[in-house]
Amino acid sequence: MDTNFSDDFKVNGKFSIKKTSTSYKGKLTKEDGEQMLIQEKEKLRELQEKLYADGSQSLLVVLQAMDAAGKDSMIEHVFGGVNPQGCNVTSFKTPSSKEYSHDFLWRHYLALPQKGMIGIFNRSHYESVLVCKVHPEYNLSEKTWSSVKDFDNKFWENRYESIRNFEKHLSQNGTTVVKIFLHVSKDEQKKRLLDRINEQEKNWKFSAGDLPERALFDQYMEAYETAINETSKDHAPWYVLPADNKWFARVAAIQIIIDTLEKMNLKYPSLSDKDKEDLQRAKTQLMGE
Repeated sequence: MDTNFSDDFKVNGKFSIKKTSTSYKGKLTKEDGEQMLIQEKEKLRELQEKLYADGSQSLLVVLQAMDAAGKDSMIEHVFGGVNPQGCNVTSFKTPSSKEYSHDFLWRHYLALPQKGMIGIFNRSHYESVLVCKVHPEYNLSEKTWSSVKDFDNKFWENRYESIRNFEKHLSQNGTTVVKIFLHVSKDEQKKRLLDRINEQEKNWKFSAGDLPERALFDQYMEAYETAINETSKDHAPWYVLPADNKWFARVAAIQIIIDTLEKMNLKYPSLSDKDKEDLQRAKTQLMGE
């Protein structure tokens, strides 16, 4: 593929969300992009099989976005061709009372991919510095804090540090972390929410709760910008993908994931001399039947 999505959309240095396009699509047409996606899905399937066979590493893909940005459909279209035995998707909703009784990272540890697997977080540990940053009162459910006044700059600095340490620990212990933010414009989000209302087959996707959150769009953008700047590291980079065109975001995402898997230097297990001899004996036995 001529376009280097991994380089073009990786956050390096200071990131400004206002200066980042939501509609960029380069010189690609939708038809070209959809054809590329078909071709790249086969390459991803082969790499996922090698990851599974290698069994020494895992890949964690973190997807974050505003409502209607296309997270669910991206998982469907990008990962639809991989072996489901080697891929797990975890969608994180509002924490349960049991989850609130632990630290904010606890439930995410439980969902991490084992070696040989791809794990996909549909929303993630970043909700603690996104929705909980916009709605700091939600943190009170952890029962560690007594007042929203406790959520000062030091509190948020500690949260970012915890996330950085969490991801560094993963990277040092065989899990490669890729974080993707689907950057959709407020106008495009409005269009997609209206589609959910106007198109009967999409009505089930609409939630009245989407509108109060949409009213806080600018606050969310500020929270995303800060979180990305605080936590994009070489061992756990953020990629900000223009998501007004879903087909383009999917092509960019699959190429980033493929590039990441290729850099993991995966290998099929090599057989010992004894194993090779056993294979030949088995072949001779089968051919003699």
